[in-house]
Amino acid sequence: MQKSDVIILGAGAAGLMCAIEAGKRGRSVLLFERNASIGEKIRISGGGRCNFTNTDTSSENFISQNPSFAKSALARYRPEDFLRLVERHRIPWHEKKSGQLFCDGSSREIISMLRKETNEVGVRIVPEIEVASVSPGFALTTNRGDFECASLVVATGGLSIPKLGATDFGYRVARKFGLRVVSPQPALVPLLFDEPKTLHQLHGVSFEGEVQCGRVRFRESILLTHRGLSGPAILQISSYWKPGEGITVHAVGTKPRRLAQVWTDDDWTFVPTGTEGYAKAEVTAGGIDTTELSSKTMEVLKVPGLYFIGEVVDVTGQLGGFNFQWAWASGFAAGQSV
Repeated sequence: MQKSDVIILGAGAAGLMCAIEAGKRGRSVLLFERNASIGEKIRISGGGRCNFTNTDTSSENFISQNPSFAKSALARYRPEDFLRLVERHRIPWHEKKSGQLFCDGSSREIISMLRKETNEVGVRIVPEIEVASVSPGFALTTNRGDFECASLVVATGGLSIPKLGATDFGYRVARKFGLRVVSPQPALVPLLFDEPKTLHQLHGVSFEGEVQCGRVRFRESILLTHRGLSGPAILQISSYWKPGEGITVHAVGTKPRRLAQVWTDDDWTFVPTGTEGYAKAEVTAGGIDTTELSSKTMEVLKVPGLYFIGEVVDVTGQLGGFNFQWAWASGFAAGQSV
């Protein structure tokens, strides 16, 4: 039986940040990762340049059954805190729009930075490890032997992008310990429709538009696909859409000529038939019910020593770097406590 103060499941953004902060406090930390390499979602994010935060972050940029839950963690670790880390590692960055910060070069620079930080504080990263079971008292059975820890942090992410190894393991751990889980749903995801057929022939055409669902609206670019609609405005509204609801699209400015020939009205209201699902969803909405957790430490209220952070929790950011900021902030919060 290998023993450690802290075991963190998942070496993504939240898990890495938690490991760094726990290591700074002198805790012995094991960071488990199912994949062969760490930070896979960081690597592919932002077109490979990683939209690592948004300087305009507030709790209003997040969806949750408890919209106030994220406030504490977000206040204790702000975008400027992460930016200081980026600048200390001399990673060039730029603001794309509306507070969205990207690497000038590659997202791999962010991964390299986080790996260096874990090395400096003695975190041991264990790749290609499969956890078969987690028992009360935090005894873990794995393909690398048995482990035990005083604090267990679940940072396994959601169901989005299964080709990167996404599973429901975090939800299964939560249910094993009797925790409520808000039903997971694909979010920031393209929408599907089955009419009018002529629009499907215009796949690849994009235009500036405003989309509305209920009282929520976004104005950004919209892209026609083989099966429906995508683009930033659609990804944003998808997180708020529920099956059966209609979405209204309004073209802002001049429509591309090919589109104008088919779509002659100013507004178009349609009911999506569904979404592209987890394969194309950037994040997963829903997750561990926030009423089960301390908003200050991310610790499970009725299971001392057990923590959930990042995407596995029922806190989902809008498009534009907000989900990364939640990962950094929730990981930091847990790292101060484990």
